[in-house]
Amino acid sequence: MTSPRPRLAPLYLAGFTTAFGAHGIAAALGAESEDIGWTLLAFGFTLALYDLAEVLLKPLFGALSDRVGVRPVIVGGLLAFSVFSVVGAVAPGMIALVIARFGQGAAASAFSPASSAAVARLVDDSSRGRYFGRYGSWKSLGYALGPLLGAVLVVWGGMPALFWALAVLGVAAAAWVGFAVPEVPVLPRKRVTLVDLGRELIAPGFLVPTLVLAATTGALAVAVGFLPLLGRQIGLGTVGSMAIVTVLAVVSSVIQPLVGAANDRGRISVRLGAVGGLGLIAAGIGLVAAVDHPVSLVVAAVLVGAGVGAATPVAFSHLAASTPPERMGRTMGSAELGRELGDAGGPLVAGAVATASVPGVGLAVVAALTLGAGGLALIGLRERTIAAD
Repeated sequence: MTSPRPRLAPLYLAGFTTAFGAHGIAAALGAESEDIGWTLLAFGFTLALYDLAEVLLKPLFGALSDRVGVRPVIVGGLLAFSVFSVVGAVAPGMIALVIARFGQGAAASAFSPASSAAVARLVDDSSRGRYFGRYGSWKSLGYALGPLLGAVLVVWGGMPALFWALAVLGVAAAAWVGFAVPEVPVLPRKRVTLVDLGRELIAPGFLVPTLVLAATTGALAVAVGFLPLLGRQIGLGTVGSMAIVTVLAVVSSVIQPLVGAANDRGRISVRLGAVGGLGLIAAGIGLVAAVDHPVSLVVAAVLVGAGVGAATPVAFSHLAASTPPERMGRTMGSAELGRELGDAGGPLVAGAVATASVPGVGLAVVAALTLGAGGLALIGLRERTIAAD
């Protein structure tokens, strides 16, 4: 089902909600950890719960959206997100926070891949890049504004205020999706065996763009974590350090719809957007690995933001164009799983290498891995074609 002017704004809000929920709560938990009295182990475990739930459940909910339709899964996931946010707002203690955090991640694992699948199903090939760019742009805003808005809400009313805000946001997004997003018909699907599923996961039309998304997300997670750390080490202070991340997110938000639209018009190929984007990211991270200066941090933020903005929409657009509509949800769920693994793996690699040596070496390794992913994309990406049933 396609429309010349698809009503996708509610889906953008859903993307913003999952990003805001992930980063806003994480930043607030860090600020409040001493008051709660966590050990570092408990704190790290609680932070990881959101991503853990998404890793476990995104492919399952993506496949469910193929069976029952994307709109019910999106609305149900957003409402569940609100319910668990209320748990975090009204129930005291660490156990309640653990339940709320895992529940929010489980709910996001439902509406996030279903929203991506809805974007893919509601637009045609001629405009898919532009709309995926807009969707990714709103997600980037959620990642950027999440810590800032979370901090403001926590200062104003403590952790309950932040959870209440997320609950209201989830209900509003669910109502808007239910009212404004057109129904996407469930398509007949052939019976799938484990062998068929394995072939889908290793097919170049899935594997290569998913690798691009994983590498992009992993490098982005490294940049978001290490740029403020390096900024504080050279005396920029908390505000200046956070401003660097904001620069990265704003650049990414601006670039994504522009590159997506250029891809639709044939001005930027999938290969150029993906390989060029990964190259920009590698250059940005490599720069801060080699040069420890405020100017280099800002330039790196611009390069990484531009690289994320270039690679993300073309990878999603290529993935959607290479997937039969009847299994779009399952494919998007599996691709989102790849992104989550990159999100966790990038900082893990950088941190492990930095611990054994110095931060610059850890960043250099991530830059090299990102560049390697670009090389594989250069070899593996082809022009977008619809996969055979």
